[in-house]
Amino acid sequence: MKLTSDSLATHLRERLLPVYLISGDEPLLTGEAADAVRAHARAAGFTEREVYFPERAADWDGVRGAARNLSLFGARRVLEIRMGARPGAAGNSALIALLEADDRDTLFLILTPRLDRDAQGADWVRAVEAHGAWVQIWPVDAGRLTGWLRGRARQLKLEATEEALELLAERTEGNLLAAHQELSKLALLAGTGPVTPETVLASVADSARFDVFQLSEAVLSGAAGRALRVLAGLRAEGTEPTLVLWALTKALHDAWSALTGAEARAQRGWQRQSAALEQARRRAPHMGFTDLTARAARADRVIKGRLAGNAWDELTLLTRALCA
Repeated sequence: MKLTSDSLATHLRERLLPVYLISGDEPLLTGEAADAVRAHARAAGFTEREVYFPERAADWDGVRGAARNLSLFGARRVLEIRMGARPGAAGNSALIALLEADDRDTLFLILTPRLDRDAQGADWVRAVEAHGAWVQIWPVDAGRLTGWLRGRARQLKLEATEEALELLAERTEGNLLAAHQELSKLALLAGTGPVTPETVLASVADSARFDVFQLSEAVLSGAAGRALRVLAGLRAEGTEPTLVLWALTKALHDAWSALTGAEARAQRGWQRQSAALEQARRRAPHMGFTDLTARAARADRVIKGRLAGNAWDELTLLTRALCA
């Protein structure tokens, strides 16, 4: 069974399965999902909790031994396994054996980072789906963040204007934990009145976090204001200029592929940015690719110290030119 963070609460009210796998790179949502499983497990009589962090093949022997040992007081328990990487062959076989043992006094809670396509097809993941549920946690992107904040504000009984939520989304994009904390703080400060943009400006720090893929998406869309804001955020976070230039040249390459008809190749790398790629396809005939390529080459020479100049100034000029 596959669940989302939104459907997990409804599922847990109806039943509790023997195993839950929670995977994702969003700390707030993965933590809340795990807390929900633990709370319902306690209510169902799983009063003990054991946590394991297997890293080496030998660690899995300890996990299997712990699962075979009965609780000292005969209590039902949650056996929590936290993995920082793929379990390997030893972990794969150990997890399958644990899940097929059908121990009704043990509930397994497995926490992992986001699983890539190869890891999703592993035997142990299929065993989890056969015996329990897999909860995939996905980041909340910029397009959905205002709606997510609106739902959270409703849960906190916080009245906020749409403009305030949009401003809060801008200031906390890519950092859900900060967004949740700021909402909780606003709930304490707002009193009986609604939260306005002025309230947000007065109390909310700019905690937005960005990655280079968001920069590429903004550039392909031609959204100059957003692209420059993402670029400034990357600079403030200490991102290497080389990585930023890679993202910009990739966007330039994808726009050229759209213009020359090599769309399938570009689309494979932009499945989650298809809307941005479509906008780039419309803009491509009017983009001066010769000048853009020359500007990218100049930025590369400045970054490598072969030409005098400021690397971030060159990246800013290239970003503006790509969005023009």
